[in-house]
Amino acid sequence: MKYYLVALFDEESQKSMEEMQRKISKKYKIYRSTPAIHLTLEVIDNPNLEKLIPIIQDILKPYKRFKVSVDGALCFDSPYKSVNLKIENKGYAIRISRNLNEILKLSGFNVRENIDKWDLHVALANTNYAAREWSNKEYNAACEVTKMENVNKMATVDRIELWKPINNKKEMIVKSFPLREY
Repeated sequence: MKYYLVALFDEESQKSMEEMQRKISKKYKIYRSTPAIHLTLEVIDNPNLEKLIPIIQDILKPYKRFKVSVDGALCFDSPYKSVNLKIENKGYAIRISRNLNEILKLSGFNVRENIDKWDLHVALANTNYAAREWSNKEYNAACEVTKMENVNKMATVDRIELWKPINNKKEMIVKSFPLREY
């Protein structure tokens, strides 16, 4: 089973992104309940959780809450049909992602091979956990509308969580790692 290390946002940042997600979901009837807004930092295949959690805690210990730049929309065509907010690949977010990837790989965990080809993004709508498949026309329209919103703002990450890939917000969280305050 794949596990995901994700960055989660403070309440204010979360609200604005959830509002965009709800608009898309409502207009195209994509989700019955919308998935949690998050930024995927790393994907780990079949980890030994007893070994993994202390390593993650050590990696994240020096990190404080941080800001990321949300800079426009990023869309992934079929088979994903994913409409996303683009996060700039710089600063703390990319540093933490690379650090997690490197240390977990050295510790024997099965993580992504080439993270330099990974675009940091926050998914607003895609085919995962969707109530129905949306058409190419709907996907393209949603992508264009999101791009036209010309989102350009800062969002604050206040914690990292380890998730199981299920769409039940209470059961998917394996462990939460709050980041220190400034």
